[in-house]
Amino acid sequence: MDTEAQHTERDPSSDTDPSGPEEGSRSARVPDGSGREEPAEPEEPVADEEPVGPAGPEEPAEPEEPVADEERGPGSSWRRTALVGGACVTFLLLLSHFVIQPFLIPSGSMEPTLQVGDRILVNKLAYRFGNEPARGDVVVFDGTGSFVEEQPRGNPVTGLLHDGAAALGLAEPDETDFVKRVVGTGGDRVVCCDKDGRLTVNGVPVEERYVMLGDRPSSVPFDIVVPPDRLWVMGDHRSQSSDSRDHLGSAGGGMVPVDRVVGRADWIAWPFGRWSTVPGTDAFAAVPAPPAGGHGAGAHG
Repeated sequence: MDTEAQHTERDPSSDTDPSGPEEGSRSARVPDGSGREEPAEPEEPVADEEPVGPAGPEEPAEPEEPVADEERGPGSSWRRTALVGGACVTFLLLLSHFVIQPFLIPSGSMEPTLQVGDRILVNKLAYRFGNEPARGDVVVFDGTGSFVEEQPRGNPVTGLLHDGAAALGLAEPDETDFVKRVVGTGGDRVVCCDKDGRLTVNGVPVEERYVMLGDRPSSVPFDIVVPPDRLWVMGDHRSQSSDSRDHLGSAGGGMVPVDRVVGRADWIAWPFGRWSTVPGTDAFAAVPAPPAGGHGAGAHG
């Protein structure tokens, strides 16, 4: 009897290791074309994934602030717009009441210096701190009592709306508001005219280059002495201006009280092409102050 043991080919890695647990082969034999099995490349050990432990306590999310219904609704933008618009209008009204007020020029009585439709800015601080209107200044004044009679008050609501629009330069000024040039101040003697057809103030002829070309200084002769705290005013377009000359026989004699002056016209703000300062004049530079004792003559025309 053949007792020779037949050797069986084994994978050496399949032998058990008595010193440790049995472990399977990590390689495989791949037969090639010659019938022999080629060992495959060993697989790279895969690192054990880091065990995911229990997550720590999560921080509570901050609660969302509730949005007010006013901020969400479409009406909120209108409210903001209305508030901003109201604040702007209030600011402009305060500015026009205390500092600078726009006026619309409705007539040609001050041409060529001011044109119909010009919007001028009147400096209301010019005479607030001890200064008084000077000869040659272009001023806006309230003619109540000097140019027009006191009128009974109308509808207060309508008057308020008109005053607000006029303060913003969007409407014509009140019929009692006028813009003219100061020709004589308190104590001055203003006469028209000398032998050369010129206006004289305190005996000195005045070269009025601002007068409308072709106009005479005045077609109405007069000789007046301006009372204290009063002004003698005339328009630059003498043939088209109703000014102090036309009210010599009325109450106040056409003399404007200084405290009725709204301010000095300093700027032309509109139209854009005419944006400039109101031109000054040196026509009265040579005129002396009135004598301390007065001229000794009353006003007469």
